[in-house]
Amino acid sequence: MNTEYFAHETAVIDEGCKIGKGTKIWHFSHIMTGAELGEKCNIGQNVVVSPDVVLGKNVKVQNNVSIYTGVICEDDVFLGPSMVFTNVVNPRSAVVRRGEYVKTIVRKGVSIGANATIVCGHDIGEFAFIGAGAVVTKEVLPYALVVGNPARHAGWMSEYGHRLHFDESGIALCPESKEKYRLENNRVTKLG
Repeated sequence: MNTEYFAHETAVIDEGCKIGKGTKIWHFSHIMTGAELGEKCNIGQNVVVSPDVVLGKNVKVQNNVSIYTGVICEDDVFLGPSMVFTNVVNPRSAVVRRGEYVKTIVRKGVSIGANATIVCGHDIGEFAFIGAGAVVTKEVLPYALVVGNPARHAGWMSEYGHRLHFDESGIALCPESKEKYRLENNRVTKLG
């Protein structure tokens, strides 16, 4: 057994995976051939990581999540319980669409809430926050908060996961980190 990472005895890890040091893979999860998991990831119970999926460092995957081929998650991403990605735009049982998988990139620091669905081909900008149960059908801007079905823009979030409230000059302060953010032309950037 590889001592660089932990895998529960019920986890299935196919040949040809790359799993980073300090990663933990829990009960009944399946890591498929060609998947790459960075250092210090946590893969909850009953998770499927399909072939060629890439997870960066410190990705937290909660129970019952399916991450299908075509998905790339950068560092520090949080995937809430039972959320799911799709990877084919027009699936049909009787039509083979292997090789037509559509890529979805989840940028650094994103949080995706429980039971959310990410329809393939719609990238999610860094530190965006997807509310529980949301159905993402278009690109999500960095630092955006989106909720609902279909997901709609509902505000902006700090890197610490707090709602940002911008003053008349377009500046907001995270109540936890005290970091400042600017909203300009419907884009948020962290200052200094």
